[in-house]
Amino acid sequence: MDIATLLGVVSAFGLVLAAIFMGSGLGLFINIPALMIVVGGTIGVTMINYPLKEVFGVLKVVKNAFFARTSDPGELIERLMAFSAKSRKEGILSLENELAGMDDAFLKKGVQLSIDGLEPLEISNLLEVEMDFIKSRHQLGAEIFTTMGTYAPAMGMIGTLIGLVQMLQNMDDPSTIGPAMAVALLTTFYGSVMANIVCMPIAGKLRTRSKEEMLIKEMTVAGIISLSNGDNPRVLEQKLHAFVPPKQREPAV
Repeated sequence: MDIATLLGVVSAFGLVLAAIFMGSGLGLFINIPALMIVVGGTIGVTMINYPLKEVFGVLKVVKNAFFARTSDPGELIERLMAFSAKSRKEGILSLENELAGMDDAFLKKGVQLSIDGLEPLEISNLLEVEMDFIKSRHQLGAEIFTTMGTYAPAMGMIGTLIGLVQMLQNMDDPSTIGPAMAVALLTTFYGSVMANIVCMPIAGKLRTRSKEEMLIKEMTVAGIISLSNGDNPRVLEQKLHAFVPPKQREPAV
C-alpha cells in the first residue's frame, strides 16, 4: 500500500474521530436517513451523469490510489540499455528471448514492434495512440470521483433543507425538532466529509498516478525508438535521463 495514502487516510479520519470523541460520542453523528440522502443520492446522480458500466468500473480504479506500484525509472533505463547492448551485439532479433520475461505489456509491445522491423516513426505513432487511450481511462476515473466530490456537498445541502422543512412543519411538537435538526446538520457534515476526505483526495491521487505512469511510458517510447535506431547504449541512457530529475540520474554500471 502507498504509505502517503495510508497516512493521509489515518490522519484525516483519525483527527475527525478524535475531535468527535473529545466532544461527545460517535453515536450522535450516526444518522441513517442522512447517510441515505448523501451517499445514496451522490451515487444516484453520478449514475445519471455516467454510464452504469463506467460508474461500477471506477471501483477497480480505486485500488490504484492505494496499491499501485510506481515503476522505477532507473530500472527501466538499465533494462533498455541492456536491450540496446544485446541488440547491437547480436542483432535486434536476439531480443525475442527477452519477451517471455517482460511483465510490462507496454514495453513488451514496443520491443515486439522493433523486432518486427517497423520504422521508428510508425512505432512511435502506435505506442502514442495506446498511451492516449490509457490516459483517457485514467482521466475518466479521476473525473468520476471529482464529480462525486462536487455532488456530495450539494446532496448534503438537500438533506439540510429536508430537515429544516420537517422541523418547521412540526414546531408545535418539540420532540420532533431534535431528530429533524440532526438530519439537517448531519447531511451537511456527511457531504463535506465524503467530498473533502474521500472523493477529492482520491481524484487527486489518481491524477498523480496517471502522470507518473505517463512519464514512464514516455520514457519507454523514447527508449524503444532509440533501440530501433540502433543507438549506442550510452546515447540511449542520456536520452532517457532527460526524463529524470538531476538528483536521480545515476549512471548505469
